[in-house]
Amino acid sequence: QVQLVESGGGLVQAGGSLRLSCAASGRTFSNSAMAWFRQAPGKEREFVATINWNGGSTRYADFVKGRFTISRDNAKNTVFLQMNSLKPEDTAVYYCNLRTSWGQGTHVTVSS
Repeated sequence: QVQLVESGGGLVQAGGSLRLSCAASGRTFSNSAMAWFRQAPGKEREFVATINWNGGSTRYADFVKGRFTISRDNAKNTVFLQMNSLKPEDTAVYYCNLRTSWGQGTHVTVSS
C-alpha cells in the first residue's frame, strides 16, 4: 500500500506563492503518474494537475494554467506543486494522488 504525505500548505495573501510537496512511500512511485486534486469547502474534489512517470508530460485544469506548475523528483519519491499568483478561490484542501491512493491533504488558505 502506498502512503502519501502532503506538506507545504498555509495562509498566504492573494498574489502570493506556495509550494506543496507530496512524499510517497513504496516502489510504485517512479513508474506511476501522479496528480494533485483539491476540495474547497462545500464543493466536490476537483482535478488540478497531473504529471507522467518521468516528468515529461503534464496537464493542468484550465483554472490553474499559467499559475501552477507540477514537477517530481523520482530520486526522492516526491511530487511538487508550485502555486503562484494565488487567488482567494484557490482556497481548498489539496490532495496528492497516486493510482487509488490519497494523502491526508494540506490546507491552503488565500486571503484577499
